Amino acid sequence: MRTTVSARGPLSADEAWERYADLDAWPRWAPQITGVTAPARRLVPGLEGVVRAAGVVHVPFTVLAVDEAARTWSWRVRVGPVRLVLQHGVEHDDGADGTDDGDGAGSRTWLITEGPALVVAPYTPVALVALHSLVRP
Repeated sequence: MRTTVSARGPLSADEAWERYADLDAWPRWAPQITGVTAPARRLVPGLEGVVRAAGVVHVPFTVLAVDEAARTWSWRVRVGPVRLVLQHGVEHDDGADGTDDGDGAGSRTWLITEGPALVVAPYTPVALVALHSLVRP
């Protein structure tokens, strides 16, 4: 199954990207994440670690790609025997800040999730909540 969700908000694309790039920031905008263990604190290709969800579920991950200039990244996560690939991006969004003044103050973030429907379907609404948080102060 493949799903795509997105969210718009007033936070600048640069600020939203920094929230992705800084692993220590993840629990502040993603309510399902309570911590991240990894040898680096910033997204880089090949980074491996574990995301703690709800304080009890440990989800191993590998960062597959990071393009800071394009503000995109992807990773593979493992939930037991199940593997998911998640692709993320942030872009400028004129008008997301409630105006359409061309200043690019707002942002739009998106997520494409690929994996078995039994995992992707229930995760999608949780991810959407996190995306909305990501683009808001």
